[in-house]
Formats: sequence, C-alpha cells, structure tokens
Amino acid sequence: NKSILITGATGSIGSAITEEILKYDCKVVRAMSNDEDGIYGLSEALTRKNESLNINMTKNKIRYLVGDIRDLKRCEQSCKNIDIVIHAAAMKHVPVCEYNPEEAKKTNIIGTKNMINAAIKCNVNKFLFISTDKVVNPSSWMGKTKLKAEIEILKSNFNTKNKNTKFSVIRFGNVIGSPGSAIPLFQQQIKEGGPVTVTHPEVIRYFMSI
Repeated sequence: NKSILITGATGSIGSAITEEILKYDCKVVRAMSNDEDGIYGLSEALTRKNESLNINMTKNKIRYLVGDIRDLKRCEQSCKNIDIVIHAAAMKHVPVCEYNPEEAKKTNIIGTKNMINAAIKCNVNKFLFISTDKVVNPSSWMGKTKLKAEIEILKSNFNTKNKNTKFSVIRFGNVIGSPGSAIPLFQQQIKEGGPVTVTHPEVIRYFMSI
C-alpha cells in the first residue's frame, strides 16, 4: 500500500525494478524517464507480461511519466504524495560522459540534487539512490559525478530542512546484457569476425545478473 516513484525507469535497472515492484500490492507506481520511446516500450512490455495490467492502469496503479530530473519542477510534481523514491536515472556510459562532462554533471549531480530537494519538500519517507562501483577511486567523469551524487545523498540525512526522509545508497556492478555494456559489444564483434576490443589480456570484469 505504498506509492513509489522510479526515475530512470526505462533503463535496464529501472525497468527491472519497475516490473518487480508491480508484483506487490502497491498503491501506485510512477515510472519516470526522459526517454519517450523507452516509456512507450516499457508500457508495452509490461502489458504483454502482465495481462491484468490494463485493469491496474485504470486503477492508477502504474503511471508512466515523461520527465527529466534536470527539471526541478517536474521532480516535485513526480514526488508529490510518494512514499518511496528509487532514483536510477543517470548518464552511465563512460565514453559518453567523458566526451560530455558538463552534461554528465547536470544529470548525475544537479539532477540528483533536484530529486533530493523534491523528496524533502514532498516529505518522501525513503529515498534509495542507485549508484555504481565506478565511484571507487574514480578515474572517469561517470565515476566522479556519481561519487559526488552519493555524497549529496548521504549529506541529506543531516540536512536541517529534512525532517522525514531517510536517504540510502546502493552500488551496482556491471549488469550482464544491459545496453552499452561489454558483453553485447563483444558478441557483436565476434559475429563480425573480430577483433574483440578487450582493454588488456589480464583484465578482470565482475558482472551481476539483472
């Protein structure tokens, strides 16, 4: 009987969390993303997998929100009357963040600050930030911006304006088969006859299933 908001709901992690949460007796689930095609694809996929979802839709159990975490007003609208926020929205591709560091900052840091402020203003009970193992001794803009976002999240527990919201962080590793990850790239390279672009012959990668 909780109202839940998931940002980045069209990503590999966000969509899996959205699908899992719908198995429970939630009051409402808001799936938010700035990816219009992704929102449409998520709604179609969830409807195919869950025949009763159309009925649940009419009961407002799930709502698909097009919105950007860079937009504070939209964050506040999305957090209104929400009990739990799962914040998965981010720029996550290392090469893209390297080439667009200011955009990575706007999404991963400023966007997270917007979600923090919206959650506090709307008296959200719990806020879970999905982070990454790349924040450990970060050498990339992706890791650096997510580490800064982690710090902002944890500082929020001591914000004098925050009376009700508990902020937490969890770090994910590489998810097998997620868009832009190594395994689909390697599969495509092998299919095309190579070469397979490993960083170093002795490199070690750790993966987790979705």
